[in-house]
Amino acid sequence: MTGRVEGKVAFISGAARSQGRSHALRLAQEGADIIAVDVCGPIESIGMYPPATDEDLAETVRQVEALDRRIVATKADVRDTAALKAAVDDGVAQLGRLDIVLANAGVFEIQPALELSDEAWREMIDINLTGVWNTCKVALPHLVEGGRGGAIVLTSSTAGLKGTPNTIHYTAAKHGVVGVMRTLANEFAPHSIRVNSVHPTGVDTVMIQNEKTWGLFAPDDPSPSREKAAPIFESTNALPIPWVEPVDISNAILFLVSDEARYITGVTLPVDAGYTVK
Repeated sequence: MTGRVEGKVAFISGAARSQGRSHALRLAQEGADIIAVDVCGPIESIGMYPPATDEDLAETVRQVEALDRRIVATKADVRDTAALKAAVDDGVAQLGRLDIVLANAGVFEIQPALELSDEAWREMIDINLTGVWNTCKVALPHLVEGGRGGAIVLTSSTAGLKGTPNTIHYTAAKHGVVGVMRTLANEFAPHSIRVNSVHPTGVDTVMIQNEKTWGLFAPDDPSPSREKAAPIFESTNALPIPWVEPVDISNAILFLVSDEARYITGVTLPVDAGYTVK
């Protein structure tokens, strides 16, 4: 099956690398043009992995264009509603429509609850929850005005369904994303706009592949590594794998935004190797 989103336009936040780039490429492979945004810079309270860069976003552009699809890419922070609105408005002006919205941008940090600063709490909520709402807020008028319906997928986490120690700000934000999803699914159903969320287990990206995350799983190991962490990650999933790949999330999102899922809305879809049932 090919061309599952042929002729459609998708707005994707956090598109410079990792899951966001994977989503852009997967939808482009199936015929979509892309409006891409990413902050492409450091986040003050996030120190466990390096930020995305301008070069990362340029590489997403290059790979989408190599698939013979159009892409409008903008450096924008999901905390900045005006910048997001300008990006999506410009993308729609150039590409002619909007059909799909992927609120994918997010950050991750590990901190015991009582060691968490007020600033780190606010920054996490601002990006991972308010940023998701901002992405929807600037895109929804285009979906409504288009009159063709549409599909929105919000990236949450298994931490949006299950309490996860040492990540209270992240877990609170990802639970909040579910509330945003369920509310928008109800409010915009009369416009045939479907809203769902995806909930990955650990995904093989820089967000978990770093010494701090490996060390969380082996706190007594002075030299944690990917290889040492893999069996511990695997022990948290029901299926015998340590983590999933970005394309596994992209394939789930592709299904949710395609006509195959035309009557699916308000759903929390785990792509988690059984993490949430174990």
